[in-house]
Amino acid sequence: MRAALYEAGSTDLAIGDVDIDEPAPGRVRVRVHHCGICHSDYTALHSTYGASPSVLGHEAAGVVDAVGSDVEGLGPGDHVVLTPIAPCGTCYWCVRGEPGVCLNAAMIATNTFRDGTTGLSRGGEVVFRGVGLGGFGEYALVPATGAIRIASDVPLDVACVIGCAVQTGVGAVLNTAHVEPGATVLVLGLGGIGLSIVQGARVAGAARIIASDPVPARREAARRFGATDLLDPAADDVAWRAMELTGVGVDYAFDAVGRASLVQTALAACRNGGTALAVGAAPIDEVISIAPAALFTLSEKKLLGCALGSCNSVRDIPRLVALWQAGRLDLEGLVTARRPLAEINEAMADLRAGRGIRTVLTLG
Repeated sequence: MRAALYEAGSTDLAIGDVDIDEPAPGRVRVRVHHCGICHSDYTALHSTYGASPSVLGHEAAGVVDAVGSDVEGLGPGDHVVLTPIAPCGTCYWCVRGEPGVCLNAAMIATNTFRDGTTGLSRGGEVVFRGVGLGGFGEYALVPATGAIRIASDVPLDVACVIGCAVQTGVGAVLNTAHVEPGATVLVLGLGGIGLSIVQGARVAGAARIIASDPVPARREAARRFGATDLLDPAADDVAWRAMELTGVGVDYAFDAVGRASLVQTALAACRNGGTALAVGAAPIDEVISIAPAALFTLSEKKLLGCALGSCNSVRDIPRLVALWQAGRLDLEGLVTARRPLAEINEAMADLRAGRGIRTVLTLG
């Protein structure tokens, strides 16, 4: 198959041929039709710790091509959304309702299946499944619970953004924070995940949704998605303005970028007893500082991590599709560009420059 490959030492992806295995028991092979480009892919591309060579991409949708011997409920021809955390359903965390930290979540870091294999190779050399999936290729191998069947009339170029941006953003609101009707919310960063947080807050019935981003077009997009107040972090002291707008600070503040400094801004913007959430994937060398520690203790503020919106994808992807079908989520508005696989480096350049919201690659 053709795929975009990350090679250590290069910040460009190279299009090349990769061999892909038949699906082992418990796995399915999917013909990828579309894959969104997430900031986590950009971070991996520019890191010094990513597995190499690897096929990045983790926000994909396509059609099942083949299934392993013991797979039930999926068959060739089924339309599916892929997820980077396929819930096993039986580990310590899954049975306690914490699917975001399922044992399978480790595959995002190892870039392999749990048994150490990948099902991908090039000239006999292992090729890794970047960010736990490997969606920038014509085919992908995933655990059976990592391919969620959807109706064939749901457009795959729109459905793919559910795989990461929408699961993460809407899930952060509904599953991790449990935002209640009438709450006040601050969203820091308005890419695909941030705008999905805005939409999730609207769905949850938040009374005030404050949205911050340095890019004017993204702030205006946030207004369309449900934000009530817009801030420019280049001109506004965001934490102070959040205090002014609410009187006491926000109930919930979300870092949707993945930057330690924004987590600290989120903590500062929260009211006493409020909750800050680290949702974006930060570089591995960044450190969150909480000072003074005594004040944090006395304020009863809370800081929560959030992986993929704490979603059980088997449950939540159908729910998100249903919300879109009911007109309560706008998926089409998140997709601002479509490019062929051959233009993946240009798409990465767009992401780096802050152009648009989500670029979706067409692979099939």
